[in-house]
Amino acid sequence: MFFEGFALAHVPVPGGTIRLRHGGSGPPLLLLHGNPQTHAMWHLVAPTLAKRFTVICPDLRGYGFSLKPPATSDHAPYAKIEMAKDMMAVMDHFGFRQFFLAGHDRGARLSHRIALDNPDRVLKLAVLDVIPTIEHFERANMDFALGYYH
Repeated sequence: MFFEGFALAHVPVPGGTIRLRHGGSGPPLLLLHGNPQTHAMWHLVAPTLAKRFTVICPDLRGYGFSLKPPATSDHAPYAKIEMAKDMMAVMDHFGFRQFFLAGHDRGARLSHRIALDNPDRVLKLAVLDVIPTIEHFERANMDFALGYYH
């Protein structure tokens, strides 16, 4: 079954709502998906983790059925700092002052931002399938750009 034992919710954040699934019991664990996925990417992992943790799997801003603010020329509504505020509002909604955090791909970059801005709230951090931004930029070339474009 898809996310067995999990509830589907729409949590209010400034400017809209974040769609997510949550379930389990124990210390809170926030799982952030990559690009171009949604929270559904965690469907095989989350039920196992829910045996030890309260697992929260949101659709990030701009993905799935979460808020999609209009784009601006400076891309500010989709900056990691804004997306991090969404996740803090989600965790506040559930009453979790501190939590464990894991992110994949784009979710890993967002997780890094969350941990930098909220070191007192993130108990442990796991970043999956991502390299440091500077490494990424230094390796980028024409072949990469043409092969990566989707």
